Amino acid sequence: MIQYSKLQHKKVLVLGLAKSGVAAAELLHQLGAFVTVNDSKPFDENPQAQQLLQKGITVICGRHPEDLLDEGFELIVKNPGIPYTNPIIEDALKREIPVITEVELAYLVSEAPIIGITGTNGKTTTTTLIYDMLKNANRHPLIAGNIGTVACGVAAEATAENVIVTELSSFQLMGTIEFKPKIAILTNLYDAHLDYHGTFEQYAEAKFGITKNQGETDWLIFNAEQEIVKKYASRSKAKKVPFNASGRTEHGISADNTTIYWQGEPYLSRVNIALPGKHNLENILAALAACIIYGCDKSPLEEVLKTFTGVRHRTQFVREWNGRKFYNDSKATNCLATKVALEAFNQPIVLLAGGLDRGHSFEELRESMKNVKAVVAFGDTGERFIEFAKSCGIEKTILAKNVEDAVSLSIPLSEIGDIILLSPACASWDQYKSFEVRGDLFIQEVMNL
Repeated sequence: MIQYSKLQHKKVLVLGLAKSGVAAAELLHQLGAFVTVNDSKPFDENPQAQQLLQKGITVICGRHPEDLLDEGFELIVKNPGIPYTNPIIEDALKREIPVITEVELAYLVSEAPIIGITGTNGKTTTTTLIYDMLKNANRHPLIAGNIGTVACGVAAEATAENVIVTELSSFQLMGTIEFKPKIAILTNLYDAHLDYHGTFEQYAEAKFGITKNQGETDWLIFNAEQEIVKKYASRSKAKKVPFNASGRTEHGISADNTTIYWQGEPYLSRVNIALPGKHNLENILAALAACIIYGCDKSPLEEVLKTFTGVRHRTQFVREWNGRKFYNDSKATNCLATKVALEAFNQPIVLLAGGLDRGHSFEELRESMKNVKAVVAFGDTGERFIEFAKSCGIEKTILAKNVEDAVSLSIPLSEIGDIILLSPACASWDQYKSFEVRGDLFIQEVMNL
């Protein structure tokens, strides 16, 4: 860890705990700041706050006092989920107090270079692929962000021998000032989190934060098939590496049906790549580009691609049973994600779908249902999804009680060579605590067959 001295004796407020708040408070305390933590959960029910108090950190719990900022704070580190419409944040911005997220702290103290990955879809798969490839190439990676340990906690332990691979959300990137990854990746941009950001433009601008401070010695890897991404990439001062999964190009990294190309020259064959789907090919291209830039040899990267079958709950291959292949895509909590999963396969599909009813239409899926031969639906939207499937010309439909029931009901509808795909197109909260719980139960049932 770099001994960063600019925060020593500064009064800093950490707003909101959870993992990121605890890690930020501990790091700030270690850097010599005078830290105050404010969290809405009462102290008696807040073991994290109790832990911080024992370390000598000031803790205010159970409320957000209106006069909190009168204490003279010089910096606020907020939990990424706290919106900028929060009264304390609004008051801080009026007083011109800088507001950051813990990702900024990670950058300030890290001895290790950072590879940052953002975008609407594909972040987790791309991040995991890069980590696995770098690990196989003996580059001593550490994984951080939404799928690993809190970034500032990782950065505090990293040395110059490491490289930090971190998945970054728009919420985290909004709270950066100096943050500058050595290699940045922008996978794609679609409408998302508009309840937080207000407009697509504000959301996209937050994502642009991953490259806004990059210079000529840094790298930006970006999706060259999306005009909106190309528009934002054009504003970056970094060296640019476009990726394109729809055919060979002379610049950057690209792929056709058989081959992946680096700077227009054949790099490796696609024949042994385990991960299916065009969307995953895009993730693979972005990950490969990052590792090539980082100086990795081809062989360890190719070895990972032969065995990597997906991140848990994201078009994850579970097993083959009696000639049927089962895939867990429980993370598909909206139609766009299910559409991407359906388009990843050319074989006949038995689709397991349904969940929390938010009133949205399934029309976005219509053109992607051409390979779906049968549907097993469950949850609040079960009956609605079956009606939609029938309107697409799918005759074989069954209403299941839940995802566990859906697995057994899918078997008689399938044949050798079919894909049985859980891709719900709906959130899980009508029946399950999270999409992870839903996916784990699906896996359990499939493994019990």
